[in-house]
Amino acid sequence: MKHLIDCAMKREKADLVIKNARIFNVFTGMLEEGEVAVKAGRIAAIGKNFEGERVYDGKGGCLLPGLMDAHIHVESSMLSPEAFASLAVPRGTTAIVADPHEIVNVCGVEGAEYMKEAFARLNGGEPPIDVYLQLPSCVPATPFETSGAAIGGAETERELSRGLFFGLGEMMNFPGVLSGDGEGLRKIEAAHAAGKPVDGHAPGLHGEALCAYRAAGILTDHESLTAAECREKVARGMYVQIRCGSSVNNIADAKDAVDAYNFRRFVLCSDDKNAKDLATKGHLDDALRRLVQSGLEAKYAIAAATVNVADCYKIPDAGAIAPRYFADLVLVDGLENFNVRAVFKRGVLVAENGKPCFKGDERYLPAAALGTVRIKRPTASDFAIEGHGGRFRVMEVQPYGLQTEEAFVPAPVGPFSVKGTDLNKLAVVERHFATGNLGLGLVRGYGFSGGAIGISVAHDSHNLVVLGDDDEAMARVVALLEEAGGGMALVREGEEDVFPLDIAGLMSSAPAEEVISRTGAIAEKARSMGVKPCYEPFMTLVFLSLAVIPDLKLLDRGLFSLGKWGFVPLEEI
Repeated sequence: MKHLIDCAMKREKADLVIKNARIFNVFTGMLEEGEVAVKAGRIAAIGKNFEGERVYDGKGGCLLPGLMDAHIHVESSMLSPEAFASLAVPRGTTAIVADPHEIVNVCGVEGAEYMKEAFARLNGGEPPIDVYLQLPSCVPATPFETSGAAIGGAETERELSRGLFFGLGEMMNFPGVLSGDGEGLRKIEAAHAAGKPVDGHAPGLHGEALCAYRAAGILTDHESLTAAECREKVARGMYVQIRCGSSVNNIADAKDAVDAYNFRRFVLCSDDKNAKDLATKGHLDDALRRLVQSGLEAKYAIAAATVNVADCYKIPDAGAIAPRYFADLVLVDGLENFNVRAVFKRGVLVAENGKPCFKGDERYLPAAALGTVRIKRPTASDFAIEGHGGRFRVMEVQPYGLQTEEAFVPAPVGPFSVKGTDLNKLAVVERHFATGNLGLGLVRGYGFSGGAIGISVAHDSHNLVVLGDDDEAMARVVALLEEAGGGMALVREGEEDVFPLDIAGLMSSAPAEEVISRTGAIAEKARSMGVKPCYEPFMTLVFLSLAVIPDLKLLDRGLFSLGKWGFVPLEEI
C-alpha cells in the first residue's frame, strides 16, 4: 500500500508508465487523457509526468481493462491450456471464468486439477491469464447417459469447501431444479453455503418457471434466445451472458435488450471457441467488434467484457483502470476495430502485435488426462438396424443450429440400409468403462455418404459419436478412435484419417497451428463426402448427444427426448 501511495505521490518511480494512450474509464464511459503509473502489479495513479523504470508508448491507442470471459469451456477449443493461452492472451484476454465441464465428465475432479495446474505453470509460474474454475454441476449432465465420473451433492459440498473451485458451473439440469430434485438443490445449497456463485443454463425459461429457477439463487444465463427473454431475465435479477462463440451467438438479440439503465447486468462470454476462430477472428476482441458493428455503443460493450464480469462474480480489484486495480491492460487501435497492440498482466507485457511474450511451449500432461478411451470394440453387425414394419424415428438437425426435431420414416420388415437415401446412421459408443453400450439412431439431411466419420467429443458425457452409411466403416472409425486415445476419424474407400485428441479425448497436446491445420484438413475431407454447408462435418456431431438441448438426441443407452424427459424407441410399431 505504501509503495502505491508513494508512487501516486511521485515519491517513488513507477515500475511501468504507459504514455500517449487514451484511457477508457468504465465508470464514466469516457476516454481520458493521461498516463497510467503501475507499481507492484497494480495501478498506482492516472495523471501526468510520472517517472518509470519502464515506459511504454501507446502511440495514440486506446487503453482498456483486460478482457474477461464470463463463461467458457476451454476444452471446446481442442487446445491444451498452454496453446489456448497462446492464442487468447494476444487478443486481450486476461481472465476467464472457466467451466471444465467437459474434462470433468471424462476424468472427474482430476481433470479440473489438470486444467488449473497447466495454466498455473505458464510462464514459469507467472501465468498471463487468471483462471476462475467452476465446479461442473452436471456430471453427468443427465441421469440417462454414461459419463466418466459422477459428482453428487456430497462430492459438491466437499469440493466447494476447498480452494480449487471458484463457484458452481452452469446448472444445465433446469428441469431438475424446477421439479425440486434433491441432489441438484443440494449442490446449489453447497455453493450458497460456501459463498460462491452459481452459473445458469435456462433456454426459453420465462414466467413462473424463470422465477423458480432464479429463486434457487442462480446468477447467470447464456442461453437467452430473444431480446424479450434477455430483458425478462435481467428484470428477475439475473446477469445475461451475451454469447459470441464458434457454434452459437446471441449478439443480434441480446444487444437489442441493452439500454442505459440495465447495461451493467450484461456480461460477455464465448462459451465455446474453436482454435481456428481464436487464431483468425479473435476471442473477446472479436465479440467487441461484432457488438459495436451491430449497433451497440462501445461503452456498453466494453463494460460487458470488463467491469460487469468482475462485479457479477465479485472478483476484487479487476475490470477497471483505476487506482489499486490490478494492472491488467489492453492497448487497442480504437473502439471500433479493437485490434490489440499490446497486453499487460499485472503490469508485465505478456503479448504484443498478436504474439505472446510468455513461455508456454512445454505441456503439462499428467497420467489422469491420458488414455481415457476404454471401449468394448463393436463389430459391423452392431451397427445393423432391423425393421419390423412400423416407422423409424429420425433426427432432423436444424440448419446452422443445435436443436433437432423428430420425424418419422417407414420401417421395412428386416434389415434396413441407408445407402442411396437422405439418411445416415448415427451411433454413440460408451467409452469410459467398456460397458459395450451402443445407441443407434437415424439422421436425415446431413448429406454424408461413402463411409463414416466419428469424434470422441460428444457433449456432455463425451462418448464416441459416429455417423455413416456403411457399417464396416463405422466399426473401423471406432477402432481408430480407440487406438488414437480419442480424436477425429474418417474412413472411406481406400482411405483412413485420424487426428488424435490425446488429452482426455477432448484436446490435443500439439501446437495451435497444427491443431488448426489438421482438424481443418480432416473436416474438409468429410465435407467432400457430401456434408451440407449448413452443418459442420464434425462439430455438429458433437451436439447430437447433448440431451439438454431440444429435442431428440442420441445417448449411449438409446434415443432420448427432452420433451418427454426420457427414452423413446427407434421404431414405433
